[in-house]
Amino acid sequence: MAEDLTIASGNKTTQYETLIPQIAALLQGEPDLIANLANTVAALKEQFGWFWVGFYLVKGDELVLAPFQGPVACTRIKKGRGVCGSSWAQAKTLIVPDVEKFPGHIACSSLSKSEIVIPVIRNGEVVAVLDVDSDTYDSFDTEDEKFLQQIVDLLLF
Repeated sequence: MAEDLTIASGNKTTQYETLIPQIAALLQGEPDLIANLANTVAALKEQFGWFWVGFYLVKGDELVLAPFQGPVACTRIKKGRGVCGSSWAQAKTLIVPDVEKFPGHIACSSLSKSEIVIPVIRNGEVVAVLDVDSDTYDSFDTEDEKFLQQIVDLLLF
């Protein structure tokens, strides 16, 4: 596939439904995990313009920063800490409308206002998380969860 995306306008569903097949095509035939994570976050950032989009990989007892798009980020996060560490510990998606109200929130950037974290679960274990931050409050909902989960499911770990 060409490295150019078709950026969709319209409602959120239309944008995701246009983007997901393009991400699938980008990943098809590419075995390198880092390349696939990088293209996935770039496509999401380009389509939605979110403040920060990236992956953290589980390495031992920490999440370690992996490919991302946005300002510099926290490099390591302990299990159970912040939104990402909590999503890992609970093995479930967390949608946070106001990060300042999340107990133990780790402020990698004071500009982040809302967040969604999708755990990547393989063989019953969390191997990574997809972290998306917005610079506006209440940016994410169950529709984002549904479509971001579909994107995470495309990735081979």
